[in-house]
Amino acid sequence: MVQRPRVVVVGAGFAGLAATKELARTGALVALVDRNPYATFQPLLYQVATAGMGTADVSYPIRTFAARWPNVRARRATLSKILPAERRVVFDDGSGLDYDYLVLATGVTTNWLGIDGARDNALPIYSLADAAALRRRLQHHLEDTAAGRRKSTHVVVVGAGATGVEMAGTLAELRRRTLPLTHPEITAGQTSVTLVERFDFVLSPYKPRLRDAAARALRERGVQLRLGATVASVEPDAVVLTDGTRLPSDMTVWALGVTAPDQVGDWGLPQGKGGRITLTEALNVPGHPEIFVAGDLAGQPDALPQLAQPAIQMGEHVARQIIAAAQGRPAEAFSYHDPGIMATVGKAEAVLQLSNGLTMRGLPAWLVWIFVHVAYLLGGRNRVSVLLNFFWRYIGPRRTATSVTQ
Repeated sequence: MVQRPRVVVVGAGFAGLAATKELARTGALVALVDRNPYATFQPLLYQVATAGMGTADVSYPIRTFAARWPNVRARRATLSKILPAERRVVFDDGSGLDYDYLVLATGVTTNWLGIDGARDNALPIYSLADAAALRRRLQHHLEDTAAGRRKSTHVVVVGAGATGVEMAGTLAELRRRTLPLTHPEITAGQTSVTLVERFDFVLSPYKPRLRDAAARALRERGVQLRLGATVASVEPDAVVLTDGTRLPSDMTVWALGVTAPDQVGDWGLPQGKGGRITLTEALNVPGHPEIFVAGDLAGQPDALPQLAQPAIQMGEHVARQIIAAAQGRPAEAFSYHDPGIMATVGKAEAVLQLSNGLTMRGLPAWLVWIFVHVAYLLGGRNRVSVLLNFFWRYIGPRRTATSVTQ
């Protein structure tokens, strides 16, 4: 029996960090590996993309996280191969680590859905680098429009899930509240924000009254909603719908769909829908009970929403199963406890839906949304910085709403 199992956790997202934290408390020897030297708080990437926060506000060094426990080590590397027979992982630089148990929590990536021109002409918002690139493009376009080097800065957001709604709502508030002060050379007709969604409503997981409230709040902020519309192609200066409609777009933001990265296919593990790894009810790989998967990459029998809470709960679950296995106890099936879902549209406007059916909207939901997100951030500095940025952006002088430049 392994008293202090050696566990390699690949991926420092919500699932990987939760698994590492739970394992560290039990005394397991943990190696936390990620291709980046930092963990990213993805729910606030839209704030980075719209210049409300800096990249440091929503990222946290994984070595600082690992330093909390003497039995945890952090390493920057990209997983290349898994050798189950040898219980070893190999990284892209040729080095490797041996393990007793392996946790795969690398997450997923943007799914372009095979739509012509999307990969080349749209901007994703899945990683910190994506958000920073989008912000730079937005800032350059606005400067060029103000200087007369561009005719317009029209933005089309594709996908009306939480990310798309939050992005569209924030861009619309910038357009109406801030740009008239910071870029007075730009006329109202030179900018627009359009949100495209294939369903006839926004925020599909929510109850109809919350969907309608969110759509109404978006329209009040000046967002043009194209609901029940499917994208046929994305061009450098337009989004083309299947009905032939051509929406002018100087920037197209892709907030629609995720899939497993191509390299997952090189790991030799069974894959299912969306390239996710096929798992047992205990979240380990059939035939390889020592390999667990948590987070968005997990293809468990019952599909879960790709949100922070499912990832955190899966990470904690696989950690407990590893300790149980090391002590000779049987694995248990994963059971998800749904705490509810929430999304924000903009200043003083959010929607919240709890699993017991309770709903909330408006200012109370917005305040809950802010404090819940701040609570999940890593590090006291990040929490203070994000909280100050939120209230400065939405309550401070309008001209400072886009004060972050890096």
